[in-house]
Amino acid sequence: MHILVTGGSGKLGAVVVEKLVDAGHQVTNLDQRPVAGSAARFLRIDLTDFGAVAEAFTGIDDAYDHVDAVVHLAAIPAPGLTTNAVTFANNSAASFNVFQAAKLAGIRKVVWASSETVLGLPFDDAPPYVPVDEEVELPNSTYSMVKHLEEKMAAQFCRWNPELSMIGLRFSNVMRVEDYAEFPSFSEEARRFNLWSYIDARDGAQAVEKALAYDRPGVEVFVIASPDIVLDGDVNDLIAARYGDVPHKRALAPQESPLGIDKARRLLGFAPEFSWRQEV
Repeated sequence: MHILVTGGSGKLGAVVVEKLVDAGHQVTNLDQRPVAGSAARFLRIDLTDFGAVAEAFTGIDDAYDHVDAVVHLAAIPAPGLTTNAVTFANNSAASFNVFQAAKLAGIRKVVWASSETVLGLPFDDAPPYVPVDEEVELPNSTYSMVKHLEEKMAAQFCRWNPELSMIGLRFSNVMRVEDYAEFPSFSEEARRFNLWSYIDARDGAQAVEKALAYDRPGVEVFVIASPDIVLDGDVNDLIAARYGDVPHKRALAPQESPLGIDKARRLLGFAPEFSWRQEV
């Protein structure tokens, strides 16, 4: 396929681009800066400019004349990096432009980065139950509110076009191998904000590839996290000490992430391969 990846120069995006290229796809990276040595074509773009996005999705002279799928990862990547108004204006406009341009171009497969923040981060209060799954929608910041709105917006795009497939991936905190050296120093309090969870960038890229291969139309949202937590302690003790008696939908293994990936395993065939414990 020819796949457009927005934000393909980012922490997760660069790994996604590499995996898709290695799988034999033609990849065009839409971002503000290129990645040195990347085998993907690079196209500099402002995703808040709808005209530029629409043209990129329909073809660029001497570059390409069709697009088969879109992976939308570009955004201001977290709350607190700029003002709330700027976060909302940038991220909501970029996502609408991507979704609308895909519609106009007749692209029927869109995978985009939603976020674990929709689940209730920073979990100052107890989660409603564990493992936390896709039914939980508790955005607590402007950033997570936009992610929540993207999911609702995608549902309407799919209602308008019953042949469209849109997959939202609620990624946990993305980590690369070089980040793992810090893990032994993590405290319970420092990582409580996302229930001590993370996702290896390589497994995040696997989730994107699995989502691209998912052939059912309509919108689906998946929690994407590593199966284990960032600490060595028993997660059940961590939950009880922090929040008291939290309802369990099923038992959690001692070091299992409270962010549930059961749906992604079942429907996407998501099978995480990498853990920080392999590197430290």
